[in-house]
Amino acid sequence: MQDVAADVTRLLVRELASCRREVELFPDDESLWRTVPGVTNAAGNLVLHVCGNLRHFLGAVLGRDGYVRDREAEFGRRSGTRTELAAELDRTTAAVCAALSGISAEALEAAYPEPVLGVTPRLGILLVHFSAHTAYHLGQMGYLRRIVAGDTIASGALSIAPLAESR
Repeated sequence: MQDVAADVTRLLVRELASCRREVELFPDDESLWRTVPGVTNAAGNLVLHVCGNLRHFLGAVLGRDGYVRDREAEFGRRSGTRTELAAELDRTTAAVCAALSGISAEALEAAYPEPVLGVTPRLGILLVHFSAHTAYHLGQMGYLRRIVAGDTIASGALSIAPLAESR
């Protein structure tokens, strides 16, 4: 059961690296903040949201790293550079790895230390949820990039190789 934390860490590291590639594939900084009719959040906002979510729930709550989330800014911001967002993804990756590095099998079976949207799930299932949540927004980023940039380049987001290489 302890391998679940290591496996989820590998998944999250892969997803965050894929988010970074998506950011780097945008043709310029401004296009990160564009949306299309019917879409509320730009890719830049999705990056900030993914980072804020993981840094809060994993870095701050589990890892006690002192991160303070500003969820309003995640969705309210309308500018920033690809370099800034890539750096935030790198900081998030480091926070995830640090927070999950010492998770025991017992901790995975125990309740998460605080309620999440009114419920208190087991840590193990919540970690799986965080991977799915990150992958969901990664897919949105990819489609937005392709739409706003008129681009057909794939970022290789769900390559299985990083999961096998980490054993």
